[in-house]
Amino acid sequence: MIKYKRILLKLSGESLTGSQKSGIDEVRLMEYAEQISEVSLLGVQTGIVIGGGNIFRGLTGTLNGFDRVTGDQMGMLATVINSLALSSALKKTGAKAKVFTSIRMEPVGEYYSKEKAIDALNNGEIAIIAGGTGNPYFTTDTASALRAIETEAEIMLKGTRVNGVYTADPEKDPEAEKFDEITFDEVYQKDLRIMDLTATTLCKENKLPVLVFNMDKKGSFKKIMTGESLGTLIY
Repeated sequence: MIKYKRILLKLSGESLTGSQKSGIDEVRLMEYAEQISEVSLLGVQTGIVIGGGNIFRGLTGTLNGFDRVTGDQMGMLATVINSLALSSALKKTGAKAKVFTSIRMEPVGEYYSKEKAIDALNNGEIAIIAGGTGNPYFTTDTASALRAIETEAEIMLKGTRVNGVYTADPEKDPEAEKFDEITFDEVYQKDLRIMDLTATTLCKENKLPVLVFNMDKKGSFKKIMTGESLGTLIY
């Protein structure tokens, strides 16, 4: 039995670097593809939004002299590159995947609309939605929340390299304590930087729960889909 019928998985671009300093680690890419394909085969309708920070980050570009709008547009294109790579890897596993883009760039990807994405999900295809929101000044976390709400996902899963939300960065503070569950209001009060404030507010106002978990630990994604309690639930 699966716990959720339709989900939106948010992956960071940095996670694709694996053991490298930048770019796409093919081993990590295939590990992710295999996990996602496994969940899709269970019957979970899976939408995906992936960042582009392994290739280019808009805010960093701004610090280096790029205009903010131009920098964010470059970041959007980086998400398209990652989405195409993930789509190719998924197809290698035998899964069906379709890339949608928030800005027109056929034949690279199909121009996104809610109806097209939902049709793909209902047809058993993994819908990878690239290009962020299509607008500057919005992060891919906000894009993930928006696409999850639009595609009527039951939950948004944020795949990271840590196994949940902590009182502090567990990679820097060994005494950091993990939350099993936390409310959006507590996230505000404790000033926890899980997502940017726009994404957090969007999820809160639309009653979209978010589950933060360790995507790098093989099998975690499937365990969550089959009902095992992992990571941190934000509600």
